[in-house]
Amino acid sequence: RYASAILLDPEYGLEALQRRAPGTGVLLAYEKTGYDASVKGRLPDLLDEWSVRRLVEAGANAIKILMYYNPFDEERINTIKHAFIERVGAECAALDVPFFLEPVCYDDEYDEKSFEFAKRKPRYVTRYMEEFSKPRYGVDVLKVEVPVNMKFVEGTRAFSGQAAYTRQEAMQFFREAAAAASKPFIYLSAGVSDEVFRESLELAAEAGTDFAGVLCGRATWQDGIPVYAKEGIAGLRAWLADRGVKNIQALNAVLDKGAKPWWTIYGGKENIEIV
Repeated sequence: RYASAILLDPEYGLEALQRRAPGTGVLLAYEKTGYDASVKGRLPDLLDEWSVRRLVEAGANAIKILMYYNPFDEERINTIKHAFIERVGAECAALDVPFFLEPVCYDDEYDEKSFEFAKRKPRYVTRYMEEFSKPRYGVDVLKVEVPVNMKFVEGTRAFSGQAAYTRQEAMQFFREAAAAASKPFIYLSAGVSDEVFRESLELAAEAGTDFAGVLCGRATWQDGIPVYAKEGIAGLRAWLADRGVKNIQALNAVLDKGAKPWWTIYGGKENIEIV
C-alpha cells in the first residue's frame, strides 16, 4: 500500500496479484528471464504461453519487457532486437495498454560492475534512451538505469575510492541521458542498496533531470532475505512491516522532492491530446 503499483511475473506472481492493496496498479512481465548464453547477443524471448491480450485478461494494467541492449553491438543483433520491440509495441498498441521497456546495457568485453564499464556506461544509456524513444517502437515509459555507477562517482557517500567521474561530470551525464529521451522515463535500482539508490536519485534531482519516478524492488527488500533465512516467514514479515516500509517511505520522500509528473516531458498536461 506504500507503492502506486506492483510489477509481477505471470509464472509466479499471479497469486500475489489478487492480494495487492486496493487501487494499486499492476505491471506484468512478458519476457523470459535471462538469455541463451550459447548464442551471441543476449537475444530476448517471450513467455511461450502468454500474449499481451492474455496478460491484460489476467489483470495487467501495463506490460513490461526487459531486454539486454548494447547500442554498439553488431547491426544484425540489434536489428533482431529492434524488430522484437516493434512487435511488442504494436501488440500493446492494439490492446491500448501501456508498454514499459527496460533496456539494460552490457558489453561482452567488460564486467558491467567494473571501472572500465563505468567509464562507458553513460554513452550506452544515453544511446538507448534516444533509440527507444522513437515512435516506431511504441514505448510509453522507459525504465532505465542511472547513467553512472555510483561506486565510482567522486564525492558521493557510495564512492569506493576509484573515480570514473567527478560529481559534476556525473550530473552532466544524467542531464545528457535525460535530454536524449523524448518519452517519460523512470529509474531502476539494478539491485544496489536502498541507500545507494536514494543517493543516485538525489543526484538526478540535483542535476535537474525530469525523471518521472522509479520502478524498483531489491533496493527496498533485499536486506530482508538474510532475516528470512534465519527467522523464517514470520521474521521476514516483521522485517517488511518495519524496515521494508521505512525503505519505501524514504524512497517516496526523495521522489516527492525530485521526481516530475510523466507529462513534463511533453511540455505539460495541457499539451497532451487524447486521440
